[in-house]
Amino acid sequence: MLVFMLQQAWQADYGPKPAIEAVVASVNAKDDLPATATPSQTQNIAPVAVETTAKVIKITTDVLALEINTEGGTIQNLDLLAYPVEQDNTVVNKLRDMFGFAIPEKDKSPVRLFNGQADKLFVAQSGLITSSGSSEAANHHSIFASSQDAYVLGTGQDSLVVPLTWTDNNGLKVTKTFTFKRGSYEIDLAQTVKNGSTNAWNGRQYSQLLKTPSTESKGGMLTSGMRAYDGGVIYTESNKYQKIDFDDMHDENLDVASIGGWTAMIQHYFASAWVPPADQENHFYSKELKLGQYVIGTYSPAVTVEANAEAHFTAQLFAGPKIQPMMESVSSGLELTVDYSVLTFIGKPIYWLLNQIHNLVGNWGVAIIGVTFVIKLLFFPLSNASFKSMAKMRKIQPRLKELQDRFKDDRPRFNTEMMAMYRKEKVNPLGGCLPILIQIPVFMALYWVLSETVEFRQAPFMLWIQDLSIQDPFFVLPVIMGISMKIQQSLNPAPIDPVQAKVMKMFPIVFTVFFLFFPAGLVLYWVINNTLSILQQTYITKQIENAK
Repeated sequence: MLVFMLQQAWQADYGPKPAIEAVVASVNAKDDLPATATPSQTQNIAPVAVETTAKVIKITTDVLALEINTEGGTIQNLDLLAYPVEQDNTVVNKLRDMFGFAIPEKDKSPVRLFNGQADKLFVAQSGLITSSGSSEAANHHSIFASSQDAYVLGTGQDSLVVPLTWTDNNGLKVTKTFTFKRGSYEIDLAQTVKNGSTNAWNGRQYSQLLKTPSTESKGGMLTSGMRAYDGGVIYTESNKYQKIDFDDMHDENLDVASIGGWTAMIQHYFASAWVPPADQENHFYSKELKLGQYVIGTYSPAVTVEANAEAHFTAQLFAGPKIQPMMESVSSGLELTVDYSVLTFIGKPIYWLLNQIHNLVGNWGVAIIGVTFVIKLLFFPLSNASFKSMAKMRKIQPRLKELQDRFKDDRPRFNTEMMAMYRKEKVNPLGGCLPILIQIPVFMALYWVLSETVEFRQAPFMLWIQDLSIQDPFFVLPVIMGISMKIQQSLNPAPIDPVQAKVMKMFPIVFTVFFLFFPAGLVLYWVINNTLSILQQTYITKQIENAK
């Protein structure tokens, strides 16, 4: 059984992969079109054969390299040129060379967002759905014509236009035009329907994302060990931001109408979204296809094109990094694909502050330090009260120990005497805890900001820290964090119970182990926060201890 399972797993990972055309051909055309198409229409659309006259057009801009398949004008194999999969850390390389460590080869190829590989299939499709009684229009199975095989955004050129055309035997002509802009991850889509026939044509535009979930989609990990969401998302006028994961698509087809809105597939750091016109009612749909593929998209209201007339359809495709200011300019709510969980209301102001400081200093590590100072300043009254309470507890600790020894056989009497001492010395035993509890949501929100924000991906700080989004390669920051935690613990009152005291002593070690695998940016925050806390707590403790 083990040998059989190993062989199956080996074939899945390393066996021959069917070409993208074969995968698309095996999907019934009725299944991968929006449900608005009637049965009579879809029966007229024959499955695409493997041998077709389709060709691949290569597009290169300053930030994107992609392919457009003339079969339907499908966008595939889209690379983000400014985002390599891995980057070299020159400081680490030099140190490892010095000490003779082997250095694995880095994958410097750009991140591939859309993928034509069968087991990683992820493409952006668009087309027209014909209403009953009208002649068939160009969907994503139709073969378009192109005058060029490659387009390159030249020096001094601000935009790049890629036109595709399709014509049927009845005089219906569809021109599908993609427009790319310099420095932009937006792709404008315009479809023009010219009706040269003698009959009116009625139909609507659809745009959809088709994806085969990868193994990471069921639980992709962030560098800190937390799970990154990989799946579908929609934004509607009534319900705003909603996740539609692959399990949801398996259980039920999405069927929602809304003015404006958008559909997307998102993953850690990157997103792909179709954005239809904001002033029209769009219908949102999803479905599970054969071979474990999933589709999420929108279609427009129906439009009638009279004989010898024409109609225009538009949409926008965003395919790139989840940079919030950029996404806000594309569509309302698109920046929410940067998922700060339920703490978005705290995470967004923290992100804004990080951005403002980064604009001044030009270093994300320094921006983290700046935000740490600001957060510390905002919570200064609370932390001050906390440290004062702990300092008073520390000062009366010997007397509490004396009470414990005196009433070790009379627990109720000990509790009574202890509470009387608290009242006399005006000490609140929870005073050191409550201010810290109030700050926990801020710490959690900052964690999500540092883990989810693409600007921290491969962002250098200084010396050996050349990527704030991954763990410290030499674990220096986690060790410093553990030492700072130990120092801070020594300033706090030790628990009277010896078992509790032993458990507390283990905390710095346990947290150091946890933080070994956390992003360096997050560990940097904790190091700075602990250092500031030590300085503040030392000052307050000395004041309390020197008082009468």
